[in-house]
Amino acid sequence: MEFTCHLDQSDLQDYVGEVLGSGYLVTGVTRMHGGAQKVVYKIDCRNGFSCVLYVWDLTMNYFQEEIENEATHERSYGGQLFELNNKYLTQLGIRTPALYHLNKAKSRYPFDYALVEYVDGLKAEAYLRHSDPQTQDQVFQRLGEMLAGMHGTERQTFGALSLNTGGLGPCHLVQMENAKQQLSYAAQHIDSIRARHNKLLDMLDKLESNIQPRNRYGFIHGELGPDHVLVNASLEPYLIDIEGAEFFDIEHEHSFLKFRFGDAYKYLENDALDADRLLFYRFHHHISLTSGGLKLLHRGFPDQQFAKSLADHHSQCALQFLTSGQ
Repeated sequence: MEFTCHLDQSDLQDYVGEVLGSGYLVTGVTRMHGGAQKVVYKIDCRNGFSCVLYVWDLTMNYFQEEIENEATHERSYGGQLFELNNKYLTQLGIRTPALYHLNKAKSRYPFDYALVEYVDGLKAEAYLRHSDPQTQDQVFQRLGEMLAGMHGTERQTFGALSLNTGGLGPCHLVQMENAKQQLSYAAQHIDSIRARHNKLLDMLDKLESNIQPRNRYGFIHGELGPDHVLVNASLEPYLIDIEGAEFFDIEHEHSFLKFRFGDAYKYLENDALDADRLLFYRFHHHISLTSGGLKLLHRGFPDQQFAKSLADHHSQCALQFLTSGQ
C-alpha cells in the first residue's frame, strides 16, 4: 500500500520496526490536521496497533520566521523540548501521550521526528457543551486537578526546564516586549489598530506598571486551549502540544484558560491568582492572538475563515480595553 509521509515508506517501516518490533507492519498513514507548529500522522499497523508520528519540519511551520529569530529563552519548538517536557510531566503524574522514541540524528532527514502514543478519543472541545453534565464534570474536574498539580510545581526562575533565566528580570517583561512586536504587526494590517496604536501601547504600560515583583513561578503548558487536551474512552484528559511548557507566572495560563474554556473554566479556576497579572496577560493574549491570526491568514493556513475570525475577534477585544480597562 502506498502512502504519503515525511519519511519514505521503507524508512518509516524500518523506524517502526526498530522502535516497536518486527511484528508491527505499517498498513496506513493518515495526516492529522489542525496543528500550526508540527506535522502529525496517525500510523496504523496490521496487528491493530496505532501510534502517532510527530515531525518538526520547520519549513512547514506557520511561524518559521519567528522561531528562527527568537531568543533561546523564548523558544517553544522542537523535538528536544518535547522530549524534556514529556519526561517531566510524566514524572509529575500529568497525563500526556507517551514518547516511544525521538530521532534527532538529522542524518537522513533534516528534521526531528518521533513515535508517540495514539490516544483514541476526542479533544476536550467536544465536552464543553456535552449533553451529560456528569460526564462534563468528570472530564473537567480531572483536568482541573491535573493543572493544579502542574501549576503548584514551582521554582525561582522562569523559562524552559533546561534554562536558567535568573538574569533576565521578571518574566512578564518578556511578554511585554512580545506584545509590542505583535501590536506593530497588527497595526500594519488592521486600520482600527493602527489608528489607536499609541493608546494601546499606553494601556500596555499602564497594566504592566501595576505588577509587583515575584520570584516564584509555576509550571504551565503555555497555550492550553480545549484543542490541546485529548480525552480517552475512560474520560481521562491528556495534555498535547507540550513543547512550550515552562516555568512562568501561572496567571499567564489562567488568563488564557478563562476565555478558551468559557463556562467550563469554573472547574479550572484558582482563587490565589494576582488580579493585576491576570489583566496584563489577558490584554497580551488579545494582542498576540490578533497578530497570530493575521500571520496564519497571510501564510496560507488551510482554515482561512478560522484565521480571520481569530484576528477579528481578538482585535476587537484588545480595543475594548481602551474603554472598559478590561
